[in-house]
Amino acid sequence: MMAEYPLFFAVLIPVCILFGFVTAGSMLIWAERRLLGLWQLRYGPNRVGPFGLLQVVADTLKMFFKEDWIPPFADKSVFVIAPAIIMTTVLLSFMIVPVSPDFVVFDSSVGLLVFLSLSSLGAYSVVLGGWASNNKYSLLGGLRAAAQMLGYEVFMGISLMGVVAMTGSFRLQDIVEAQRGMWNIGPQFIGFIIFYIAALAETHRSPFDLPEAESELVAGFHSEYSGLKFGMFFVGEYLGVTLMSSMMTLLFFGGWLGPVLPPVVWFFIKTTILISSFVLMRATLPRPRYDQLIVYGWRVLLPLALLNLLVTGGIVLMFQ
Repeated sequence: MMAEYPLFFAVLIPVCILFGFVTAGSMLIWAERRLLGLWQLRYGPNRVGPFGLLQVVADTLKMFFKEDWIPPFADKSVFVIAPAIIMTTVLLSFMIVPVSPDFVVFDSSVGLLVFLSLSSLGAYSVVLGGWASNNKYSLLGGLRAAAQMLGYEVFMGISLMGVVAMTGSFRLQDIVEAQRGMWNIGPQFIGFIIFYIAALAETHRSPFDLPEAESELVAGFHSEYSGLKFGMFFVGEYLGVTLMSSMMTLLFFGGWLGPVLPPVVWFFIKTTILISSFVLMRATLPRPRYDQLIVYGWRVLLPLALLNLLVTGGIVLMFQ
């Protein structure tokens, strides 16, 4: 009987993490509407079920039963595959996220590099979706997304190298354990700000939602999508927000570390606060012009990221 327990937990942990994060991503749709209503002094969802909680169920059923139409002028095979890419890459990224010391699907010695690799692959989803739609607005949205995601991934990767230099490891568990004396948000505050801005751009969140700017491009790269395929793009964005908030918790806010409460509870408290900050950005900041977004990245964020890495490396060498 004892030999069965490791196999049991090997199955239970992936199921719990997958179900937990997918449920959190789905409920984030409701939470965002409620928070936007609170901050903008209006009602959020409040009709379907208590506090509007069943609105998510209603939206999900609508997406499942809505006509899944493929435009006759689209590249059908690529059009179908594109939304599946973003769901696959985001869900695979959760396998390296440790919610507690022993609760992780894949304990990789290069977990941070796995995260960066999978987030880069997610760019193909938006680009292929915009190109395969054979629609000028979708194509412009896909081109915007390609330049935005590839550009900001450079700063995202460099901003994390300061954390790696201080820890001496790419393993996420080692990075969390190294923060027992002090969270990385202190010595790596500039790195955190750069990573946070890059995360907004990577997930196409306001104010960096230019690839799907409805006032300019109808709906950008997913203008021609409907039904379940549109739902995959939609939920994939919220799962991306959850993933980025989880990574910021691990890299800069001590992960599961905290007094009194169980490690899993601390992890979810910190992640929830960071997710709420993503919603607050949408409620308060206006959308910049696309050229301003690109120039800001290359002229401001790149020099700051390199300077942060240079200073961190100098300090680490000095103390060694």
